[in-house]
Amino acid sequence: MKNTTVTRMRSAILICLVSSLALVSCKSKAIAVAASNEPVKEANYMTAKKIIENYYNNKIQFSTLYIKSNVRYADDKQTQNVTAEIRIKKDEQILVSIRFLGITMAKALITPTSVNYYEKINSKYFEGDFSSLSEWLGTDLDYSKIQNMLLGQAIDDLTKGKYLESLLEQTYRLEDASNKNTKKSFFLDATKFLIEKQEITQTAEERTIKVAYADNKVYNEGTLPTAVQINTFQKKGNIEINLDYNSITFNEELSFPYSVPKGYKRIIIK
Repeated sequence: MKNTTVTRMRSAILICLVSSLALVSCKSKAIAVAASNEPVKEANYMTAKKIIENYYNNKIQFSTLYIKSNVRYADDKQTQNVTAEIRIKKDEQILVSIRFLGITMAKALITPTSVNYYEKINSKYFEGDFSSLSEWLGTDLDYSKIQNMLLGQAIDDLTKGKYLESLLEQTYRLEDASNKNTKKSFFLDATKFLIEKQEITQTAEERTIKVAYADNKVYNEGTLPTAVQINTFQKKGNIEINLDYNSITFNEELSFPYSVPKGYKRIIIK
């Protein structure tokens, strides 16, 4: 019974953080970008350095972002359909509210230095930083990775990696093989240089995460995907999270209300 409760709590946290990144550790050392020495294969073929430069020309400028989304969570034992309200104050805080039939079932308030979370099913809450949460979930988490994933951006800073590039059917692939155990691949549209998919595999742990983006929509502030599909594969089971953004608005004055209901029990991570 205890293991079942812990599993449900961790699943709820994964949905609430909207982050299956919490299933794969992504630590790597920062090194300078280096283009491949392979010869140019096509007229429009670019080096890794040029691909990355074009990618970062796709700037998204906003102060706040408000998203309403449908969320489908599925693992080997259960499927859940909920709605999510996501509020982002860029680089400062993210508030995620999970609702079922209009009732708020969980909330998470995330800042660069803290993670706060509560859920109603077990009347539990968590207050801590990314180091303790990462240890509990078995991953390396930080604020930027969660924010970037929600915005359809590369979870890593691509200027701080060494990549081999390839081009197949109008999609560039940047592959980071600097870490023998952790392999990372980023797939970018060869015309607009938007992230189409990113994959991370830990060979020794037999864990893989794939995050795919679709239905990009152009706004004055920049381009955002409106569909995010997250798949994780590991020995203890697979997880799929689908996010469908129904409504997106920029630069509204947003509040970030968060308070733990009375009587809830704190989760202590040892």
